[in-house]
Amino acid sequence: MTETKRDKFIRIAEARTNKIIDMVQLLGNCANRAAYDYTDKDVADIFVAIEREIKLAKQKFTSAGDKQSKFKLDR
Repeated sequence: MTETKRDKFIRIAEARTNKIIDMVQLLGNCANRAAYDYTDKDVADIFVAIEREIKLAKQKFTSAGDKQSKFKLDR
């Protein structure tokens, strides 16, 4: 049986969405101040970057979006 485009979308979208959810949960583990040192600016920068990429991904479903570079915190 041949996989339809819809079936392929569901399979891939579910797997990728679950990976993103897992990674966000792992990022939340970085909130442990006993194990990590970070500033409020670091946190704001992280979530600005994530929110920007979410917005771009949503735009791709309605129009062509630009690919952004990887996120990096200031040292």
